[in-house]
Amino acid sequence: MRLAVAALVSTLALAAACAAAVATSGAPAMQTRSGNVPVLPIQAEDAYYKSAASAVEARIAERGIKPAKNVILFIGDGMGVSTITASRIYAGQSAGVDGESYRLAMDTLPWAALSKTYSHDYQVSDSAGTATAIVSGLKTKSGFLGVSSAANFGNCASVQGAEADTLFEIAQRSGLATGVVSTARITHATPAATFAKVPHRNWEADADMRGASSDTCKDIARQLIEGAASDFDVILGGGRSKFLPKEMPDPEYPDQSGERADGRNLMEDWAAKGGERVTLFDKAGFDGVDFTSGVKVLGLFEPSHMQYELDREEDKAGEPSLEEMTRAAITRLAQNPDGFVLMVEGGRIDHAHHAGNAIRALEDTLAFDAAVAAALEMTSRDDTLIIVTADHSHTLTINGYPQRGNPILGIVTAGASAEGGSLGADGLPYTTLSYANGPGACRETGKDADGKPEYDCKRYDLTGVDTLAADFRQQALVPLYSETHGGEDVAAFASGPGANLVSGVIEQNEIFHIMGRAIGLIPAPDAD
Repeated sequence: MRLAVAALVSTLALAAACAAAVATSGAPAMQTRSGNVPVLPIQAEDAYYKSAASAVEARIAERGIKPAKNVILFIGDGMGVSTITASRIYAGQSAGVDGESYRLAMDTLPWAALSKTYSHDYQVSDSAGTATAIVSGLKTKSGFLGVSSAANFGNCASVQGAEADTLFEIAQRSGLATGVVSTARITHATPAATFAKVPHRNWEADADMRGASSDTCKDIARQLIEGAASDFDVILGGGRSKFLPKEMPDPEYPDQSGERADGRNLMEDWAAKGGERVTLFDKAGFDGVDFTSGVKVLGLFEPSHMQYELDREEDKAGEPSLEEMTRAAITRLAQNPDGFVLMVEGGRIDHAHHAGNAIRALEDTLAFDAAVAAALEMTSRDDTLIIVTADHSHTLTINGYPQRGNPILGIVTAGASAEGGSLGADGLPYTTLSYANGPGACRETGKDADGKPEYDCKRYDLTGVDTLAADFRQQALVPLYSETHGGEDVAAFASGPGANLVSGVIEQNEIFHIMGRAIGLIPAPDAD
């Protein structure tokens, strides 16, 4: 039922999108809608920054750019092209219609590009380096948040002078409304990229810093509470254990506690900063907030990451959906007449892929797409730039020669003319979706004398196995405890003012420059 509802939302979004006006190229030189004064970020001399700024400026000179009042950045963490395709088919099939020709809400955005996801030091990057590229306009080392490649991994002293401004910090200082929404911990790589400056993405709480001084190099949760991000208007996601002291029981799960070693309750510290503020930890608190007011909201709905969409169905009272959080954030941020900048992350797509568990990755992609549909419904293409992209891909493949309409999570049933038929050369069936590596390469066969798991890493027979089960792991080639990221380009879809700059094959850090130029927060390169 829930998938059918998600499918209906996507269909409605398509109708709305077709009726909306599409931004045209060849617009005159940009005049900002809200009188924003462009600010040169502190990283403006970085070579990656300058190269991306020049590339975007060349497209502006050729095509023009219309001014945006608002920017909404959607990041599907780990949402590679194969994930989008599989999710599209899954959504259509779940709704009882043709999956292959189905359209998601993100499919309706009129502009698209391929985004190159490598980092300064890795062919296949992580979420920290890629998210920093998207929100700060420069490529950096994997594992870094908000600092350039001039810093050294895990070295606090190297951060000074290597910091980078984010679009969200610039927007907040310029008087615009700002918000971050994620199904992951708010201190996790992608949402933390909007505000954190650390040479180690795992420094989420002081207890995670392992010898590094939490005063010299503040942990990520503390940076959120003590830095400019403390004045973000909406912060919704998971990860409250990083904000609570280890002596304090969790407000929702009394058998769990916080993780902070410094004894601080950072949620209380945030609430005490002045003005109208509210902290939330469950759906009841969320439902009680008037998002049409000027209240600032910090909602942390789980001790760690929020639940997978497939599992959230069983605990609707515990936490809001990504779509509900997105609607609330847009409602609240729209109260600012000067405009807003918002990030929405579908953070758990990535986690399901790491587990080799495609069904949860697809379910979370559809929840993410429902949030995109909500944003399209609630905003106008005349004044709101929406970009939907991913930080990186995964090793998920769609393979074999399954017949049209074959269940996307099922065993390959090939047509009569397909080479190789429905079985592998080993005589065993295989699924349409599989991974190049990950935990699905092995299966637990029992326990040894010490009670430790024993594994069989030979490909096993899927005959009679329910490949649509929630906990089924797609088979993988290389056995790893956690499946890895993929290094191919990812999609970037766009609509609204500035969307005409999202085309062709672009560097990932150009996305920052497109957003910043469209909303008038950063100047053209070499501008006085």
